[in-house]
Amino acid sequence: GVLAVGAGSANPPNVTLLRWRNPEFRLPAPDNPGPRVVVGKGITFDSGGLSIKPSASMPLMKTDMAGAAAVLGAFASLKSLRSQTDVVGVIACAENMPSGSAMRPGDVITHYGGRTTEILNTDAEGRLVLADCLSYAAERYHPSAILDLATLTGSATLGLGRSHAPLYCDAPDLARHLEEAAGLSEENVWPMPLVEDYRTALASQVADAANINTDPHISAGSITAALFLQPFARGIPWAHLDIAGTGRRDSATPGRPKGATGFGVRLLTEWLTHS
Repeated sequence: GVLAVGAGSANPPNVTLLRWRNPEFRLPAPDNPGPRVVVGKGITFDSGGLSIKPSASMPLMKTDMAGAAAVLGAFASLKSLRSQTDVVGVIACAENMPSGSAMRPGDVITHYGGRTTEILNTDAEGRLVLADCLSYAAERYHPSAILDLATLTGSATLGLGRSHAPLYCDAPDLARHLEEAAGLSEENVWPMPLVEDYRTALASQVADAANINTDPHISAGSITAALFLQPFARGIPWAHLDIAGTGRRDSATPGRPKGATGFGVRLLTEWLTHS
């Protein structure tokens, strides 16, 4: 997924691993759960690839790396606080550009771990890089929980606007801890359903899933994007924050400048240090 998204750019893609380790760290065991993992989408610029965006939609796409930036910001906080916790950060960086080497609609790619995806729209690229990182982290670190943050879908803003981030989670305790951390950090989230009946919208005849909704009767873009990601967590308690609305502002308001917001740094820091 990371390689496919970055294939059209002159700047090669990159996956960066970070580790903040408790000095008393021990290898995971039944009585010693593994580290928490935070995964960030780091699309450094998103032109849409061959499914190119309208020009008016592009200027803010330099902030499509807001999820990765939040992970980096949280790690800076862990260092400042000398947190007594074990955390792994995985940042997937790529530039989604059109060129003769770019991924094409109709391609089928194989992710880390073997799951396959049919590419029907190259502008649905964030889920492709996150998928690889979720699968890699689940296999390598055996984490106690995985949380990913991404400016993933415009659909995230339709119901919640720009003040709340949709929270998708398949583990009730993890969801509760994240909601508590959101309240304490004043970075608002709203729990959203992983509607099992919508999973059919990702059906593909040539791969395990398509990277966009294939059922015109189901238009829940943010939910289906979360459903696409869920299998890559490999059964590990998992949560997804779609920060497309909260990660940046199109206009300034009192005390809140236009542009990137840093959403997620305070929430992650609260969750990782106090939950």
